Amino acid sequence: MDADALRARLARKLGVAPASLPEPSILRRSIDARRGSVHFHLIVGLRPHASEPLGGAAPREATSPGPPVVVVGDGPAGLFCAYELARHGVPVVVVDRGKTVQPRRHDLKALNQGGTIDSDSNYCFGEGGAGTYSDGKLYTRAHKRGSVRDVIELLALHGAPEAILVDARPHIGSNRLPKVVTALREKLAGVGVTFEFGARVVGLLQKGGRVSGVRLADGREIEARAVVLATGHSARDVFVMLAETGVKLEAKAFALGVRIEHPQPLINRIQYGRFADHPKLPNASYRVAETVDGRGVFSFCMCPGGFVVPASTAPGELVVNGMSLSRRDSPFANSGLVIGIEPSDVEAAGFPGVMGGIELQRRIEQAAFAASSGALSAPATRVTDFLARRPSSTVPRTSYIPGLTPTDVGPILDAAGLSLADRLRGALGAFDRKLRGYQTEEAVLIGVESRTSSPVRVPRDPDTLEAPGFSGLYPCGEGAGYAGGIVSAALDGQRVARAIAGLVTSS
Repeated sequence: MDADALRARLARKLGVAPASLPEPSILRRSIDARRGSVHFHLIVGLRPHASEPLGGAAPREATSPGPPVVVVGDGPAGLFCAYELARHGVPVVVVDRGKTVQPRRHDLKALNQGGTIDSDSNYCFGEGGAGTYSDGKLYTRAHKRGSVRDVIELLALHGAPEAILVDARPHIGSNRLPKVVTALREKLAGVGVTFEFGARVVGLLQKGGRVSGVRLADGREIEARAVVLATGHSARDVFVMLAETGVKLEAKAFALGVRIEHPQPLINRIQYGRFADHPKLPNASYRVAETVDGRGVFSFCMCPGGFVVPASTAPGELVVNGMSLSRRDSPFANSGLVIGIEPSDVEAAGFPGVMGGIELQRRIEQAAFAASSGALSAPATRVTDFLARRPSSTVPRTSYIPGLTPTDVGPILDAAGLSLADRLRGALGAFDRKLRGYQTEEAVLIGVESRTSSPVRVPRDPDTLEAPGFSGLYPCGEGAGYAGGIVSAALDGQRVARAIAGLVTSS
């Protein structure tokens, strides 16, 4: 709707002349497809003056003397931590084990087409973190953690579509997000922030009772006034390094399951009914959740018009994830369908200790790899066969480039000794009652979706945000257990940055 039509609609609603109203602007836009009808909901503002420029305070050259803050990990937590530190004039060095977005593309091509895994450069590791090439969804409930608007504006300022400023469920797309991440890096480099890629941290330096830097795999050491660990949910070697250093770790709840893929037109019909083919409507999404035997089973990272991708980070393990491009125009819809797992479940399954959740993940990922026909072809089962407790002999067309291996994903889910398959079966019946037609032989379960979040938390002091007993060490983001997506990770990075900047400016 253009500005004149919107002003006329508002004038009729308010009973005033259109000319008496200032320029209207859409503040929030959403679609409601419940109860068999489709409505666009708009929250509209009337502003007499031009809006403020995007992005808030700009980063600036470092003004505080002394060594830099070293930020380990260039995902959303690390990148936004660096941005916030640069806003305060604090010197920063960002180190990441992976590559910048462009050369990282070549490793993803090798992963998709030949099953070749680079353990430092893949869908989880590299510039921008796991989100760079896995969709760029920005929806979050983390509004109490900081200014969501600030994060969204910074992304828009650096090349994300301006629609993210108003959409209720904003999304950038895996084709656009790499350019946004690159623009953020270039902005920070322009004010003196240093970036080191291909720099894997293998140890912490300590001096005078404080963490004073990091040791890299190539033998180099980088001195730091503080170290921020923003390494993401899949950097398992970092947890091992921390444990060996004596940093306290805790087991935490996580979730694990499969990707379910449907033809997108089917999801459109389920959600939009008779309006499914309307050209003004985007490809439909959904969100489902159910409790089965005391554990949550829920959709995760739903990708309308998307693709299933290989997210393995080590040989001998098979992991999948979902993504979509900005137009969301693939003929397929996919979503994680995952089951909540508590630390007590992990312990009962025979995986003791704080690393038990990682070992449970690994056991199921190895079972998925063993069931593959090679080159990261993923084990897959039609939903109808899964419910009938039988393997599939054929599977539908798929967006997953390495291809699918028809089999039974039930034993793979249960490879670690938990009854995950039965919980998923129980939930699928409930989901079909909510989304009629969801259970169909054209729907396929693809294994396994195991990296929804970290099974380990790195505790931190609630006031200083430092790891207890390790002054100067700041656990941050998804890998440390304090975020669950791009925006919440960015907010946590900003929060940690403000804690460090407060100490720097007061010293």
